[in-house]
Amino acid sequence: MKPSELEQSKTATKVIKQNETAFGETVYHTDLKSLTLAQLQTAMAEMGEKPFRAKQLYEWMHKKLARDYEDMKNIPASLKEKCRERYTYTSLHMLQVQESAIDGTKKYLFELADGNVVESVWMKYKHGNSVCISSQVGCRMGCRFCASTLDGLERNLLPSEMLDQIYAITLETGERVSNVVVMGTGEPMDNYDHLLQFIELLTDENGLHISQRNVTVSTCGIVPKMRELADQKLQITLALSLHATTDEKRKKLMPIANRYSLDELMKTCAYYFEQTGRRLTFEYSLVRGVNDTKEDAEELSALIKHLNCHVNLIPVNPIKERDFVQSERSAVEAFKNRLEQRGINATVRREMGRDIDGACGQLRRRHIETAEKQDKS
Repeated sequence: MKPSELEQSKTATKVIKQNETAFGETVYHTDLKSLTLAQLQTAMAEMGEKPFRAKQLYEWMHKKLARDYEDMKNIPASLKEKCRERYTYTSLHMLQVQESAIDGTKKYLFELADGNVVESVWMKYKHGNSVCISSQVGCRMGCRFCASTLDGLERNLLPSEMLDQIYAITLETGERVSNVVVMGTGEPMDNYDHLLQFIELLTDENGLHISQRNVTVSTCGIVPKMRELADQKLQITLALSLHATTDEKRKKLMPIANRYSLDELMKTCAYYFEQTGRRLTFEYSLVRGVNDTKEDAEELSALIKHLNCHVNLIPVNPIKERDFVQSERSAVEAFKNRLEQRGINATVRREMGRDIDGACGQLRRRHIETAEKQDKS
């Protein structure tokens, strides 16, 4: 790891430690919308309330999508007051919405209770509506082509803060979300415990009840957490951000490659399929002249041919802070065809929201830069 990357990692670790009390387990247990139904039932018993109140509260939060306690019409004022005294109630504030004139994709900027901001994306497909959410404020992974990591990691999101991105978008669009992708700002495996709680709440039949099979979690490749997730035997889709075919190339793009080799990653992917029976997805961002050659396609085929997998080819979405250039359309198609000729399932991701700060982290970063300029003036 380069000195600058090592320093960034140390700084991120320091930030996490500073926030452990404010945004870790302490708040986790005093944030009402982060509690499972079982945990809420325990909380009601401790307050001396009747058991059925837990189900009522849970449905208001996760099915009726109440924005605050006052929306809960059949909850007694005395119970609302008890909850206010003991728990925070997460409702994100929608700062900005951008809508693509090309395909109707919407990008949202949300403000959290502490003033931090995160972004989410709503995408309309023939098979249903998908929402891509953030799992952290910022990111410490340092991937070279991603705007999310430019300012490092601020903190983890609570389960409720991940959920409420979906809830707020559902209310704003008036349409049901059928697919959720945890692929926005942040590394989900770096917020592992809150991620698991989020998935449990999202897929619970007493809430939105989104099928686990309609949930995709992306990771840059934190091997120990990938193995832990495999042992949960969930039916979600795991998407690995691969982006290179050799350790040397991957290290230039993704600092995490300095810790976990491709050999370790492929063994872990095989273990994930063995434990869950779920086909893996490999995310591969194509950068002109960096990882989009005929040789790269051959190397990728050889690397993953033994796995039950699908490759999602992504023409890189340029960001102004980097000099990466998107591969030409002919190179993208040639890469895809070469994979398919070797028996690898591959698709080219449909570009969504290109005219509205489409790349992950762009809208948040522009908001931060604007705020900084205003502070200086």
